[in-house]
Amino acid sequence: MSTMRGKALTSLGILLCVMYFGYRYYSSETNAAVLRETTLDHAIQKVSVISPKMLPPNETITLPGNIQAWYEAQIFAQVSGYVKMWHKDYGAIVKKDEVLAEVNAPALDAQYAQAKADLETERARNVLAELTAKRYVAMRPNQAVSEQAISVQVQEAKAQAAKVRAAEQNVRNFEALIRFKTIVAPFDGVVTARNINVGNYVNKEATPGEGGSSAIRDLFTVADVSKLRLFVSVPEAFGPFLQPGLTADVTVPQLPNRHFTGKFLTVARGFDVSTRTAITVFEIDNEDRELWPGSYATVRLTAPVEKNVLTIPTTALVFQEHGAQIALVSDDDRVHFKPITMSRVLDNVMEITDGITEKDRIINNPSAALLEGDKVVMVTPAPGYELSDEHQKTGDKEVASK
Repeated sequence: MSTMRGKALTSLGILLCVMYFGYRYYSSETNAAVLRETTLDHAIQKVSVISPKMLPPNETITLPGNIQAWYEAQIFAQVSGYVKMWHKDYGAIVKKDEVLAEVNAPALDAQYAQAKADLETERARNVLAELTAKRYVAMRPNQAVSEQAISVQVQEAKAQAAKVRAAEQNVRNFEALIRFKTIVAPFDGVVTARNINVGNYVNKEATPGEGGSSAIRDLFTVADVSKLRLFVSVPEAFGPFLQPGLTADVTVPQLPNRHFTGKFLTVARGFDVSTRTAITVFEIDNEDRELWPGSYATVRLTAPVEKNVLTIPTTALVFQEHGAQIALVSDDDRVHFKPITMSRVLDNVMEITDGITEKDRIINNPSAALLEGDKVVMVTPAPGYELSDEHQKTGDKEVASK
């Protein structure tokens, strides 16, 4: 009985040992399989991909511009004298022939009075010369005087008449100068400069201004600002589009939230050899006078183009010994490096002219550990890391701004 019990206990112990070692073997195999699976899973890198995008069918270029008045007249002194009074100041809106200032010119007034007196003298002499010539001619039938004397008197009368006409013209000359004592606006516009003050001595050779300088300078500057001219130096690449119908979107620093439209007016039809740009003029309506001449302008020109150029973010670029490349994900989810040809590198995107298609899956932010033929898994990155969607928006904006 005891022998049988001992054999049963022995068999039970052996069974328990077998079960224990079997469990340990199964557990170790399971853990090995899990470890192997985890290792293989970590060995396959996860990547995010983007697709190239075609450039929009137009291109926008941003350039600096200079706004000038439609007409601008610098008014200089034509007579010598002293400023009696100025009537229009900076910013005054004036009409054509409206008085801007008056000049007191006593020397000119005296010369004018002398010219009128000389005219009266010549007229009196002309009356006497005509009377004398008539008397000589009347004595011709009686031969009281010689024919020579008659001819002399007739010609002297004609000469005196010519002197009268010269004296009359001299008076008209002074009358014209007298009118310059009153400074008037040449056209409707705005006074943009006043360089004189009451009592200043002015003349057409040197006009001391308020600062006391004696250089030749204008008394007033009047500008017609109902329309304005916008001058822009446009690069030669945009030359084919500089023609009637082209418009410009214009902004100025003092009105940042308002956009003005410039209409193409003319182009220089020649490029500056130092800058390779052409002076282009646009017309801007300014009936409300919000724009001021002399303003700096930011000018955006948009023209239709068909470049068939794809763009990708700069973060997708790989530099290797063979030059610029990109990392593609093939149809079997393996890495393939491919060389590309770039035309322009903008702030956040690149223009690619050769090496990619719109259907390519391009790895964004490729790891330096990626090798040719590596197996990869495409994943959606965490927010804030992926630039694929953002680069397209930024790229479009950057292409437009260039």
